[in-house]
Amino acid sequence: MQRFLIFRTAIGPCGIAWSEEGITRFQLPERDDAALARRMAKADRWSGALPSPIAQAIAELERYFRGEKIDFSTLRLDLRGSSLFHKAVYDATRAIGWGAVATYGEIARDVGSPGAARAVGHALSRNPIAVIIPCHRILAAGGKIGGFSAHGGTSAKARLLEIEGARFGQGCAANPDLFTPSFV
Repeated sequence: MQRFLIFRTAIGPCGIAWSEEGITRFQLPERDDAALARRMAKADRWSGALPSPIAQAIAELERYFRGEKIDFSTLRLDLRGSSLFHKAVYDATRAIGWGAVATYGEIARDVGSPGAARAVGHALSRNPIAVIIPCHRILAAGGKIGGFSAHGGTSAKARLLEIEGARFGQGCAANPDLFTPSFV
């Protein structure tokens, strides 16, 4: 059984879902709370005292969005619904630290599948735990922004990279107001 909670951060409301095994999903702000709740609908809304690991994850996410350097590598994740290739891509992506970037091609080589940059991009487009599995740190060749499947698309990706002070090439300008919706 999965549970979820919507919580407030410096960038707006985010959603987190979990099972007994670990975090199953993380959602960046959507256009409104209802859209965010729909994204989280595969889980039951949580009420009551949070399990300690989830309270820790939320506290770390709140600090991250205030611009603090956070290492999410100790958070337990539940990726049982992911293929072995996707899990390998997610593990390699989690190894990319705060403010650093890699390319889809580099991740493909890291997982033993050189030439599979598009498959890496596909895996990251299915990343259920954005930010904690920092897919925003993975760029296209030449330092171009590449894609980003969360609400806000590549502008959201650029904004996350800016929060971390990461340097990246051309392709997209961050929208500083992206995570400051009027309903917050």
